[in-house]
Amino acid sequence: MNKKVFLVVMAGLLCSKGLLAEVQPRSFVGEEMVVTSSRVVEPKKNVTSNITIIGSDEIQESSAMDLGELLAEKSIGHIQKYPGMSTTVGIRGFRSEAHGIDLRGKVLVLLNGRRIGTGNLAKISTENIERIEIIRGPAAVQYGSAAIGGIVNVITTKGKGTPALFIEQKAGSYGFIKTTAGTSGSAGKFDFSGVVSQSKMGDYKTGSGKKYLNTGYDDEKTGSFNVGYEFLPGNRIGVAYNQFEVGKAGAPSYLSQNDLDDYTVQNNHSLDVIYDGSTDDKRFTWMTRYFTGQDKYIFFNPLLSNPDFWDDGIPYSKNVDHKGAQAQVTYNHDFIRATTGIDWVKYEEVSTPYAPFKSGYDNPAWFLLLKGFLLDERLVLSAGCRYDSYGLMYQRLVTSEQQQRTSDSITKQLGVAWNLPDNIKLRASYGEGFRMPATDELAANFVSPWGTHYVGNAALKPETSKSYEAGIDLFCNGLASSFTVFTTDFKDKIQSASIGGSATWVNLGGATISGIEAEFSKSLQPFGADWTLTPYVNYTCLTKYRDDSTNELLLYTPEWNATAGLRWLNQRGFNGVFNIAYTGVTQVENYEDNIYPNPVEVITKGGFGVANMTVSKNFTFDDSRKHGKGLTISCEVNNLFDRDYQYAKGYPMPGRTVTFGIRGDI
Repeated sequence: MNKKVFLVVMAGLLCSKGLLAEVQPRSFVGEEMVVTSSRVVEPKKNVTSNITIIGSDEIQESSAMDLGELLAEKSIGHIQKYPGMSTTVGIRGFRSEAHGIDLRGKVLVLLNGRRIGTGNLAKISTENIERIEIIRGPAAVQYGSAAIGGIVNVITTKGKGTPALFIEQKAGSYGFIKTTAGTSGSAGKFDFSGVVSQSKMGDYKTGSGKKYLNTGYDDEKTGSFNVGYEFLPGNRIGVAYNQFEVGKAGAPSYLSQNDLDDYTVQNNHSLDVIYDGSTDDKRFTWMTRYFTGQDKYIFFNPLLSNPDFWDDGIPYSKNVDHKGAQAQVTYNHDFIRATTGIDWVKYEEVSTPYAPFKSGYDNPAWFLLLKGFLLDERLVLSAGCRYDSYGLMYQRLVTSEQQQRTSDSITKQLGVAWNLPDNIKLRASYGEGFRMPATDELAANFVSPWGTHYVGNAALKPETSKSYEAGIDLFCNGLASSFTVFTTDFKDKIQSASIGGSATWVNLGGATISGIEAEFSKSLQPFGADWTLTPYVNYTCLTKYRDDSTNELLLYTPEWNATAGLRWLNQRGFNGVFNIAYTGVTQVENYEDNIYPNPVEVITKGGFGVANMTVSKNFTFDDSRKHGKGLTISCEVNNLFDRDYQYAKGYPMPGRTVTFGIRGDI
């Protein structure tokens, strides 16, 4: 597709008032409440940066089963997806971390506003989610290290209304079976919401008809619970628990090699205790939270023939225990709002048996966020700063040798939003981001099975970024659109290097990443009030993304990606969505065909598009509830046109899959 033609079409859509009947959306987007950008609840129109919201209706209409599949469908960023339950997301040229501590990544994933402890989006189910808020660009002032490219905040549902129960059964291609049950509602001052599910799937075929073994998974279980008690008006104590585990997920190396013996066992769980409160006049609001959890990854290679690499039958494991606390208070005045507080998070990572080590991160932080409201609250000014202190520990378990490092960082941000008449918002912002060096990058000291001596570099500096963006948002008559231009100056990139015969890590170069982001949706009623059609388009294009030191294009970063689709809603219960997501040409390293110790070749991986469609019919016998008492029958088709595609070279994805479901609400 010609980019210039695409942009001309986008511009026309943004300026058009439409030839068909117009309808107000189900909620006025400009007044939609968000929390991620400022750590307090506020209307989206007061946000000074580019933020995308995926609501519960869109999540329920999608065929995605986890956060990675959902963000791929929405083209939020570049997805790296592998068999064996591993998915990362890239936003503005930066990526989340799939294995181990999320501090190693440059896109941060949150659960209800706190670190979830992993950047692997496959571990986050789409069940029991109220909405997902995505900040495109840095958010280090709000959330600390790793928030360079963006933030993905998953917000779970709080129960309200008449208590309700549901159970859903799905079955589909490649032996896929999933059973889900949930409940939600409130009783007096008590609210509750919870969903549990169990699923499995067999080995799949690609779009070319080739079957790959060891690509299925057994006994995936997920659970999400959120319960609370409002003991005083505006004062709620809540407990949230989230669980993901998969008993056995196929983990071949490259599918061209099709290793039938490898598999992974994975687990991620966490528990939060939260207190939200306020004074009667809402002049002061506050929040305190304590959370704890664990992320576990175990890789089994039972027939590994090289005992020098690791012992036969002994799995490789990486376990991360994390805990933390948050406390903040907000002062609301007529023209100003100030939020200040402290964050604390502590990680302990243990990796065995290859180069076994134990590392720890201890990160207290203080932040201040300010907002001013002028000109009858049409002009919004924002500013913020944050101080992070890091204590890092690295210990070799074989020798008990231990090293410690300390570091700190100060970050700042500024923003402005001007809400003009006719629901037009102009906005601009500046933000800083950083990524602290990992413990092994600072303090490692071991010899690899292939004889390379790895030595940490205590002089490493944090990776840093400075980002600028400007944009326009428009909300009117069922139209929701936005256009953003941005540029990021990324410095002190941490890269591996060879010095004096040893491998180490150094700060070398950086990159300037610039581009545009556009979103458009329009609610229409061309066939009368019974039908609502919503066409939509999301588009991201990087106009500059080269490494400053080599002048080469950044790896694993497509020049552009886009989503286009149509949602339809019928008052008689016939709903659906058709979605096409396209990922552009990407430069990647060809590890699949590489023979060590030859240098890895960089090749061009072609672009691809994937179409999904979901339709459902609801037979409702009681309209007093959102879903009503009754049955919903659904059909989901992924990869509708049976394309042969792969997000990561060497890992082709399934061909066309069809899933049927039936849900009962009581």
